[in-house]
Amino acid sequence: MLFNIVLLISGLFILILGGDFLVRGASNMALRAHISPLVVGLTVVAFGTSAPELLISIKAALAGSPDLTMGNVVGSNICNLALVLGVTSLIGVIKVQTDSIKIDWPVTMGSSILLYLVIKGKEATIDTYEGVLFIVLLIIYTVLIIRKSRKENRALMDLDTDKNTIQASSNLWKDLVYIIGGCAGLYFGSDWFVGGAQELALNLGVSERVIGITVLALGTSLPELVTAIVASIKKETDLALGNLMGSNIFNILSILGITSLIKDIHVSKAIIEQDVTVMLGVTLLILPLMLYKRSLGKLSGVILLIVYTVYTYSVIS
Repeated sequence: MLFNIVLLISGLFILILGGDFLVRGASNMALRAHISPLVVGLTVVAFGTSAPELLISIKAALAGSPDLTMGNVVGSNICNLALVLGVTSLIGVIKVQTDSIKIDWPVTMGSSILLYLVIKGKEATIDTYEGVLFIVLLIIYTVLIIRKSRKENRALMDLDTDKNTIQASSNLWKDLVYIIGGCAGLYFGSDWFVGGAQELALNLGVSERVIGITVLALGTSLPELVTAIVASIKKETDLALGNLMGSNIFNILSILGITSLIKDIHVSKAIIEQDVTVMLGVTLLILPLMLYKRSLGKLSGVILLIVYTVYTYSVIS
């Protein structure tokens, strides 16, 4: 079992490193092609930072482990809005932006409801047609956000990304090495991570759903958690809420959309009735917390962390 844990941790490290390399190289290449930094941030960077979750989901689906795929996505979404947002709110007050209430939350809730309706159907499957629907909706959402951001003259200060990541490099070969290295890291990292998760489930005698919801979801949410903690300490939390909800939207529409284009995702009854329902509940809970004083503070943080703790305990018990 120790070997599987080492494999899991090594895979996660290589995944995160690969995603970072891919973002750096692809962003620089896009800027060199005279693509707007705003567009690069909302497309290349957004996609690149979600690449680890995407590769994990695809690998798990192809390996015949759909519960790892769904557990990773649904668990990550719950983790983002309950654990990450809860910890961030405890450390520092998060001001709620108007866009978070009028745009981010409705789209996040709408995406979650759409997912529930799709998998609640007779076959409990996300197939190619539904995958196409998810991708089309993601493209529409991205285009609308780009147009709105341009209209309001927002630049990269509104993006949850390191400015150094998207500054065009003068070295083309260096960028190519970043891209190739990033892709290799994502490929091998996801292979080790999924393989380690499958074996760990067997060794512990638990279902792949449990591993997906807990280990995989927490592992892939670590970058968001670390970023949120650092932002809270620096008192730079104004955009944390919008970024986390944006991540949830991308997880559903992009990761499940692309994965289902490659292979149909069969969803277990437990994930539909328990995990997706909890995801809907947590997303719904966020609205009154946002409206209360237009900020998220210690009270909100405590509530969200209690919800996450109770849910996680119910999954593993």
